[in-house]
Amino acid sequence: MEFRDLKTQYLNHKENIDKAIEKVLLSSQFIGGNPVKELEKNLADYVGRKYCITCANGTDALELVLLAWGIKEGDAVFVPDFTFFSTAEVVSRVGATPVFVDVNTDTFNIDTSSLEQAIEKVIEDGKLSAKAIIPVDLFGLPADYPKILPIAKKYNLKVLEDGAQGFGGHIEIDGKINRACSFGDASTTSFFPAKPLGCYGDGGAIFVDDEDLKNLLESLKVHGKGDHKYNNVRVGMNSRLDTVQAAILNEKFKFFVSDELDLVNEVYDYYSKHLKEIIEENNINIKLPKIPKNFYSSFAQYTVIAENEEQKDKLREDLSKKEIPTNIYYPRGLSQQKAFENNKLTPVSLKNSENLCKSVFSLPMHPYLSKEDLDIIIKSFK
Repeated sequence: MEFRDLKTQYLNHKENIDKAIEKVLLSSQFIGGNPVKELEKNLADYVGRKYCITCANGTDALELVLLAWGIKEGDAVFVPDFTFFSTAEVVSRVGATPVFVDVNTDTFNIDTSSLEQAIEKVIEDGKLSAKAIIPVDLFGLPADYPKILPIAKKYNLKVLEDGAQGFGGHIEIDGKINRACSFGDASTTSFFPAKPLGCYGDGGAIFVDDEDLKNLLESLKVHGKGDHKYNNVRVGMNSRLDTVQAAILNEKFKFFVSDELDLVNEVYDYYSKHLKEIIEENNINIKLPKIPKNFYSSFAQYTVIAENEEQKDKLREDLSKKEIPTNIYYPRGLSQQKAFENNKLTPVSLKNSENLCKSVFSLPMHPYLSKEDLDIIIKSFK
């Protein structure tokens, strides 16, 4: 049994993926070209942004936006404590200070009350200039942007949506579907292989509506180029999505939209019904993920919350004996990482994040998870 079954996905779509790769190989155009342009248009149209700028990975995508905004030393950027390292790493890389905020235990996403408290404390302290918020669409579920965006407006902060895990999710607002990677002043995603839409290496993308910002990002991602690549008008980086990965993503995007999002949500529904029955029958006190009304997840992970660390370890051990893979996302809050010990602010309680790090674990979750395998997983909780 696979935790995330990329082999079955490939075998199901092998012919078209192989043709796409072969076409690039025969063209011998390995950087740029039509596959990259096609992908950028397809993704921008899908999420509802004017522009998509592809790059080498999801971490670069975040850093490029911060560079374009001029975020620097003396600036404060608010990030959730419970997420992957890169969300705060990029803040430190541009010289700014990550301000860690607690998360909601129902959604795993940034807690808006904690966020506003942190903003007010940073402003009151006056040592740093509050500049931006980076909400994360954790495990596939969009953050609570209907609450986050008014807070950002109130305090004149930019919002950078970290949609690395959230591509394909959405929020229905006033009857309209608002897709992940369409929120805030800019948004990003990752095409790491295990992400909801992944390539066969590294890749990332940025989504914006402002043309000047788009042009600046396109310059920064190719060594700060001007009107041609040997006219360098600023210091940038080398962060391009290669053509082979773009071609793969163009093929995978088709069945991601047509099939995989529905399939992975069917797996969620099956877990929700049958795993709930098993844990109730056997008095197992674990909390299953729930999707809030009007929200839709692309399910990068299916994460449950155990009663405590001891129960978590015991359940994982029992599952492992039956060759059922599990993972922990995340065993440590970002504020506890050594890398940030000399450059961070923790102005609010991070109690929820700390408790989640002790008690969460994730079960196999992907569009190709069979009913037979699901039943094996679920019955293992007896």
